[in-house]
Amino acid sequence: MRIIYFFLLLASVFISCEEKPKSKIGFYGHPQIINGDTSHHTVPAFSFINQDSVTINNKTFHNQYYIVDYFFTSCPTICPKVKQQTLRINNHFGNRKDLAYLSVSIDTRTDTVLALNKYKKSLEIDNPNWHFVTGTKEMIYGVAEGFFHVAEENEDAPGGFDHDGKLILISPEGNIRTFCDGTDPLDVDRFISDVSILID
Repeated sequence: MRIIYFFLLLASVFISCEEKPKSKIGFYGHPQIINGDTSHHTVPAFSFINQDSVTINNKTFHNQYYIVDYFFTSCPTICPKVKQQTLRINNHFGNRKDLAYLSVSIDTRTDTVLALNKYKKSLEIDNPNWHFVTGTKEMIYGVAEGFFHVAEENEDAPGGFDHDGKLILISPEGNIRTFCDGTDPLDVDRFISDVSILID
C-alpha cells in the first residue's frame, strides 16, 4: 500500500512540474459547431483604400497578424491617445513583416486618401505595414461590429462621431485573439504581452 502511495505521490510531483501553458489567450466572439468542429468568429470581408491609394482587404493580411483601430483625423477626444499608444506598440515590435496595422477612418467626408497620407507622415510612421484607410460608409460602418468596434455618425458626439478606443488583434486566419483599451497604458502593456505570445 505504501509503494502504491509513493508512486502516486511521485506521479503528482512530475505532473506539477510540467511546464504550464504560456498563455490562456483564446478566441473572441460566438463560436459555431459545424459537423462537430468548432468554428471561431472571423472578421467580415472588407475592402478599403489606404493612404497610398492601394486596395486593402482581408487577403492583404493572409500571413500577418494585424491590429485594428477606428479613428478620424480631426477627433478631439480619444484618438490622439490611442494613436500614441499604437505608436508605442509599433516602436516595441519594430517593422516586423508578420505584424501589421489597420487604422480605419470613420470620417469619409474629411479623411480622403490625401488627408490620410499627410496624417501618416505627420506621425512620422515609416512602417509600410501600417495602413490608414477609408472607404464607403456602408463598408466602414457595416463591418465595424464584426471587428468588435463601435462606429457611427452622431452630431451630438464630440467631432460628430461615436466610436471607441479599442485596439483589436486579428490573426492571419481572421480570428479576434485579444484586445485592449487603447487609452489605458497599463492595458496596452498587457496587450503587448499578449501580442508577443501570439506572434512569437
